[in-house]
Amino acid sequence: MSTTYPIKNEEKLEKFKEYYLTVKPEYRNYTMIILGLNTAFRISDLLMLKWGDVYNKKKQCFKEHICIIEHKTGKERSVAVNANVCKALNVLGESGREINENDYLFAGGRKAEAHLSRSQAFRIVKEAAEYAGLDEHISCHSLRKTFGYHAWKQGVQPALLMELYNHSSYRVTKKYLCIEQEDKDRVYLNVQL
Repeated sequence: MSTTYPIKNEEKLEKFKEYYLTVKPEYRNYTMIILGLNTAFRISDLLMLKWGDVYNKKKQCFKEHICIIEHKTGKERSVAVNANVCKALNVLGESGREINENDYLFAGGRKAEAHLSRSQAFRIVKEAAEYAGLDEHISCHSLRKTFGYHAWKQGVQPALLMELYNHSSYRVTKKYLCIEQEDKDRVYLNVQL
């Protein structure tokens, strides 16, 4: 089994994100990728999301937080909805399909009663990755790892990332970040005392 990597290159990340929005418009796929990158949900939890998890039909607006019980850990997780997630949800919501709170956000096929399978999600991610020129081992889990890597690069402390991921140890979180020699070199070159 090969190691899955985060998408570290920001230009390639932008191409990856935009593929299903502008190159091959498929708004469900675009929204899945954007939510995966910005919530760091495991793909099993992401695919289980329903419209009612993200949209308040009474108030006719998107929720400020997406709250789930993680399938793997059984732990509750609440994620703030940022501007990119809101944009993607708007794109999906305006794509013509009526919003029903009980329908899956990432419906498989023509019916909203079934969600995308993990293998379908994997193919969606791989196609966008190929377009972006990502040679690394990219999979659905790369969405989760990409969130952590870029959060870490922006100064988020690893202990907080561990909490966000619901990891049981710092060692697991450290492995997620895929810190390489070039990351270490950058520290040595930038810290000049």
